[in-house]
Amino acid sequence: MKSGIHEAGPVSGLWRVAEVVSRVPESETARTIGLRVGGLMGNLAGQHIDIRLTAEDGYSAVRSYSVATAGMDELLEITVDELPDGEVSPYLVRDVAIGDQLEIRGPVGGWFVWRPTDTNPVQLIAGGSGIVPLMSMIRAHEASENPSQFRLLYSLKSPAAGFYRDELLTLSRESPKLTVDYVYTREAPPGWQTAPKRLTAEVLLASILPADPAPDTFICGQTVFVETVAEWLVEAGYPAASIKTERFGGTGGTQ
Repeated sequence: MKSGIHEAGPVSGLWRVAEVVSRVPESETARTIGLRVGGLMGNLAGQHIDIRLTAEDGYSAVRSYSVATAGMDELLEITVDELPDGEVSPYLVRDVAIGDQLEIRGPVGGWFVWRPTDTNPVQLIAGGSGIVPLMSMIRAHEASENPSQFRLLYSLKSPAAGFYRDELLTLSRESPKLTVDYVYTREAPPGWQTAPKRLTAEVLLASILPADPAPDTFICGQTVFVETVAEWLVEAGYPAASIKTERFGGTGGTQ
């Protein structure tokens, strides 16, 4: 089983300027921010970027955010979930405006990624804002001719906490390549078939692709969630080498 926060890939470490071109609310505390980056030639599904904010007194803070888009030339999208005590995320969620410029570095990452040439079935498991890099993989898969089966298990506190709700609903109904399953831990939608409760090993194994034929599995979310789910999978016979994990406190790093 492989794990890491954000494994570095073969990209330039130079900072560049990105222009904010869109702001879309995902929840009460989260925004998807579109960035135009001159000279960018797209990104791999699952990569992240670093954002640097610098105050007038010279103090700077750098945070990492997963990219939600894949292969869109000079356009990138990140989805930022605000942390109440964060230095960077409150500004990005509440204050940044269309036309503003941000310093970014990347995209970075060559390990927690999915490529259209990968032919194995894929199981995606997201906890909360951990959906962001997995959504990049879903979008890249949908845009490709790759016919491999994708399945997403999305664990949420409540329906209102979910990201990309309309897009995932449409894909779950119309895409022959994607199956979407939800687990609600605190509040479920009206008429939901089960009462809200924490994800268990039994529910997990009933909601994902079987261990045979060893799907590529990507898990992203809070550290405890990720480590627990990965342990359940290994105990159930999923090959450890096929499991990749990414852990963070919010959307792509300490914010």
